[in-house]
Amino acid sequence: MNINEIIQQSFAMPFSEPAYPKGPYRFINREYLIIKYETDLDAIKRIVPEPLTVTDPIVNFEFIRMPDSSGFGDYTESGQAIPVMYNNQPGTYVHSMYLDDEAPIAAGREIWGFPKKLAKPKVSIAGESLVGKLEYDSCNVATASMGYKFSKLDTKTVLNSMLQPSYLLKIIPHVDGSVRVCELVTYTLTEITVKEAWTGPAALELRPHALARVADLPVRKIISATHAITDLTLPYGKVVVDYLK
Repeated sequence: MNINEIIQQSFAMPFSEPAYPKGPYRFINREYLIIKYETDLDAIKRIVPEPLTVTDPIVNFEFIRMPDSSGFGDYTESGQAIPVMYNNQPGTYVHSMYLDDEAPIAAGREIWGFPKKLAKPKVSIAGESLVGKLEYDSCNVATASMGYKFSKLDTKTVLNSMLQPSYLLKIIPHVDGSVRVCELVTYTLTEITVKEAWTGPAALELRPHALARVADLPVRKIISATHAITDLTLPYGKVVVDYLK
C-alpha cells in the first residue's frame, strides 16, 4: 500500500478489519432502567471536568438493554451519568460505562470518548420487579430494582431529557505514553421515539471495587426511577474543548 491508499482506506483499528462499521448507529427497542439518586456534592465536583459545572449532588445510575443495534448487535451496558450545566444549558456528563460487547466498547472509546470497560451488566424481569445487575471481575458491584411497570410516566418528559446534550472526556495516549488527545466532546441523540415509559418504587445498592469504582459516588437517597423503551440514533459528536491547545 502507498500512503494515499492507507489514508483513503483508514477508518478504525485494526486497519484490515475494523472492530466496528461506520455510523451513525441506530438502536431499536433500546430499554432503559434509570435510578436517579442523591450523592455527595464534593465527590461529584472532583470528577466533573471544566467548563462543565454541577450544582446538585445528583447521579443517574443507568442499565441499558440494546437488543437491536446497527453494527453492534445485541448487548447491555450500565454506568453513571451526572446532570451538568454548560453555557447555562442543562446536559449530562457520562462518568462511567460497563458493557459486554467488544464492538461498542471500541467504537465508543475511539470515536466519542465514552468511558467504556468490559463487564457483565444484566437487565431482567424477576417476578414483579425489573432488576439490573452489574458484575465486574466476578464481583457484583451494583444492583438496582424497580417495581415493574408500576405507574405510567409521561413519554414527553422522557423525550425532553433525552434531547439534552451529553458530554464526554476523550483521552488518547501518544506512542510514548504522553497524552495526544484530551478533549471535551459532546453529542445529542436524534430520531428518538419513546414507545413506553414507567416509574415506580426503586432501590440501588453499590459495592466498592478497586477497578469499578461506582461506589465512589455513594447512594444517599433515591430520588426517582424510570423504565423506558425507545428507538433512537447515535450520531457522531463534536469537540467542545481541546484541553491541549
